[in-house]
Amino acid sequence: MSYESAQLANPDFFSPQNHKLIALFRELSRSGNLRIGGGSSEFTTFSAENPSAPPPFEAFGPDTSKTVKTGTITTALALHQLRGFLDATGWSCLYGLNLGRGTAENAASEAAAAQRILGSRLLAFQIGNEPDSFRNRYRPATYTPADYLAEWNHFRDRVAHAAPGARFAGPDISNKLSYLTAFAQEAPHHPDVVLLTSHYYAMGPAGSPHATLDNLLSEDPVSSTLKNRDLSVIEDARRLAHLPYRMSEGNSCWNGGQPGISDGYASALWSAGYILRCMQRGWAGVNLHGGGNGIYSPIVGAPSRGFTRRPEFFGIRFVARFAGASMIPTRLAGTEANVEAFTFAHPKEHELVIVNSTAHETQLSLPAGIAAAKRSVLHAPSLAAKDGIEISETHDAYKSSVTASPYTANTYALRGLALKKA
Repeated sequence: MSYESAQLANPDFFSPQNHKLIALFRELSRSGNLRIGGGSSEFTTFSAENPSAPPPFEAFGPDTSKTVKTGTITTALALHQLRGFLDATGWSCLYGLNLGRGTAENAASEAAAAQRILGSRLLAFQIGNEPDSFRNRYRPATYTPADYLAEWNHFRDRVAHAAPGARFAGPDISNKLSYLTAFAQEAPHHPDVVLLTSHYYAMGPAGSPHATLDNLLSEDPVSSTLKNRDLSVIEDARRLAHLPYRMSEGNSCWNGGQPGISDGYASALWSAGYILRCMQRGWAGVNLHGGGNGIYSPIVGAPSRGFTRRPEFFGIRFVARFAGASMIPTRLAGTEANVEAFTFAHPKEHELVIVNSTAHETQLSLPAGIAAAKRSVLHAPSLAAKDGIEISETHDAYKSSVTASPYTANTYALRGLALKKA
């Protein structure tokens, strides 16, 4: 999950007393990762003083082009509350610092407090949000990856001095991969850099002709922020830096989400397939962005009025069981586009996952000697459905073929599949 830094302006949101939100986080995972950052992180400052006024809002949604940019203050109280929330959920935190409009001194003070208070729950610091978008916004039009790295090194040195033992991740870019490559080249000079990160949105902007159901569920959406042809750049960066990679912010449609799609069942089916593909690539994790009443947010609401599971929540929950499992290379032959297969090895069993993002039922024959029995299915009344999304358990008999209904994600227990020992 990923939330805006501005949300910390209300210390009662990520709080050990926010039992309803804690329960929903734990429903998704007992050991997930909460990324704090987003566009609002460039408008935050840190104060060691306790808040002197009520919070400016109860909940804060994803930053968009319509968001009124006002400064917010993160306090030590908010960090203590966040630590309690993380302890209650079992989650860790990827924490963003203000590079775009902040000072190295304030970032160092915030990092020192976060390091001390969050302790073992702190995965790493990220310095800046989407620095590849700083040009003509926070920096001159001539701003380059080299300029970014010079600033990053200055901030990193101040943070490392103020918070000994701090770890770093980055570059947390939007879509300009030259920044990722440059960061990967710099990373080996800093043993405290532990993770590469960038963002991904499947389509957008919201309201554009490309923000459609068909585009979202296609194999390579035409307006995505990362094309399939560019995945090799990420792999090259991983090898260059000798570091894992994490998709640290993303969702179905940038600029806040497309109504009727990002808040419908299609987003659940998309998120299940997308996260599975990230697992297949060997990535370290995924942080889907949300918060407040954001259209694409997996969880919406506020402490005073409660919280609701949006459709995407169920897509995340569907794949959560595979975290930590080993993947077995799987190939489909003779199937149409938008049907995907993934195979996982758990300590005591193997599972097959079929994601059918087409309007047709799909039947697949298994290799000789292998049988499968359906165990669960993610489904809904329609792609636009906002209610009635379910993960239904089944107890089918073992068969030599599997069937996946239109627009469903399915898990099957496997028999007859043996892994070769290395």
